Amino acid sequence: MLNTKSKKYCSHRHFFYPHQNTHFVPNITFGHPVVESLRKQLGQDPFFDMHMMVSRPEQWVKPMAVAGANQYTFHLEATENPGALIKDIRENGMKVGLAIKPGTTVEYLAPWANQIDMALVMTVEPGFGGQKFMEDMMPKVHWLRTQFPSLDIEVDGGVGPDTIHKCAEAGANMIVSGSAIMRSEDPRSVINLLRNVCSEAAQKRSLDR
Repeated sequence: MLNTKSKKYCSHRHFFYPHQNTHFVPNITFGHPVVESLRKQLGQDPFFDMHMMVSRPEQWVKPMAVAGANQYTFHLEATENPGALIKDIRENGMKVGLAIKPGTTVEYLAPWANQIDMALVMTVEPGFGGQKFMEDMMPKVHWLRTQFPSLDIEVDGGVGPDTIHKCAEAGANMIVSGSAIMRSEDPRSVINLLRNVCSEAAQKRSLDR
């Protein structure tokens, strides 16, 4: 993950972990024991953002906090009580991320925007890597940036050198990129490109205010 809002996170030291089960998405990944192991191996410096693509995200807050997660990002569609979940995440010492799937309107997220640290706009259907980027999600990003200028806004899905400009211009300052980096012959150059495009767009927005 790349975060252009803070230099501390503008590197590979900001880790994004997609945690999935077969109820919310048709795929499964690792859980909190792996996070705990990575924390022990990597120390306290890396920022661990957990993207919880799971049903009943409430049940994983405590285990992820104990394992060493820094941010807990849950899907708005997966809970009936977002306010209580946000409160629980904060009480467990983590930052709060709130994600919406492509079919969810951005206005559904808006009432919670002032209570969270990051909004995640999915630019593919969650569950599998390598999907095609959904450009029609960019109006959501633009709307959030206009309404909540200081909010961290993240995009995830199909983001790479060919699509990063659209994301940055819409207002995203946090980028999740998997396939574009891992399949590249020069991953570092791809990371630098993504970071630089987002940084330049953020600087331009700052000057335009």
